[in-house]
Amino acid sequence: MESRKRNRKQDFDYSKDGIYFITACCKKRIHHFGEIINGEMQLNEFGIIAHNQILWIEKQYTYVELHNFVVMPNHVHILFEIVGTGRDLSPHSPEIDYAGISSISDGSSLIDGTRTGLDMSLRKIKSISSLIGAYKTTSSKSIHLAGNDDFFWQRSFYDSIVLVTKQYDTIYNYITENPKRWIKDIFNQETNPNC
Repeated sequence: MESRKRNRKQDFDYSKDGIYFITACCKKRIHHFGEIINGEMQLNEFGIIAHNQILWIEKQYTYVELHNFVVMPNHVHILFEIVGTGRDLSPHSPEIDYAGISSISDGSSLIDGTRTGLDMSLRKIKSISSLIGAYKTTSSKSIHLAGNDDFFWQRSFYDSIVLVTKQYDTIYNYITENPKRWIKDIFNQETNPNC
């Protein structure tokens, strides 16, 4: 049996300070998030959820700083930085109850952004795998609740560790210009049926 290719760089701490470029795709590259019209992404209700959950990552985890992102018809690109406090003060696994109150697995609660009843013990910063896992889980749950039971993320995600300014600028511009270049995008099944 052929072994599965490793997705992450071995012997690298993906929770340490750094800038990371992530691409996560919808399963089978199905267009769930909207369409490109005249070079601009037009988000549908599921695309809006995918967009808002990217913003949620930065709000939820105080050490995450978004630099740029885009939601495309069947994938998302996220450029973000882990900014090193060395600790995560965010709640664990919130379960939103849509009445403005979040129940948190440690027994505390979050009401209008204020935590109550929480032991503010310091927690280790999450790796990018955990962060993107949280993004995929929360966005999937919300998309299913919105009525799209056929939505699933592709397993895993693509990542790059951004090490130099030139690479950063290229990625930043690629994300910004991605909707305008959709016709040539490697994730566009209409122009690249082997993707």
